[in-house]
Amino acid sequence: MSIDNIIGEDRAGDIAEITRVTHVYARGLDRFDPKEILSAFTVDGVWDASAVGLTRYEGHEQLLDFFERDAEAVDKQFHIITNHVIDFQDADNATGTNYVFSEAEMKNGAAIKAIALNTDRYTRTAEGWKIAERVITALTTPQMDGFDA
Repeated sequence: MSIDNIIGEDRAGDIAEITRVTHVYARGLDRFDPKEILSAFTVDGVWDASAVGLTRYEGHEQLLDFFERDAEAVDKQFHIITNHVIDFQDADNATGTNYVFSEAEMKNGAAIKAIALNTDRYTRTAEGWKIAERVITALTTPQMDGFDA
């Protein structure tokens, strides 16, 4: 069975757009640009890192508040997102996973390190594919002491 039989030729553009939106999310984090991060999410989007000791946020207002606080608290950071696997439920909904490796230096002097699995739901909107839900679970023991956003 070829890969075209699994995903269909018409899905290549969707896969590229979904992958891109996950990279826009990471770029927004690393540029300290909460509005760019927010642009990756649906209006009712969910970001849930409760499995690594953080909080679950839902909707643009809560997401923006968290990402603004994060941008203020972090001095330097990077996020590498890779190994995307995307499965389509229908023409406008998909689920997927990807891995994230992140390190940060907080303004309070703390050092943060996380290697995690993002389990996502994606929805096609009028503006294109967006993250409807991102659930973050640790793959290794996260180093989060001092994260104060």
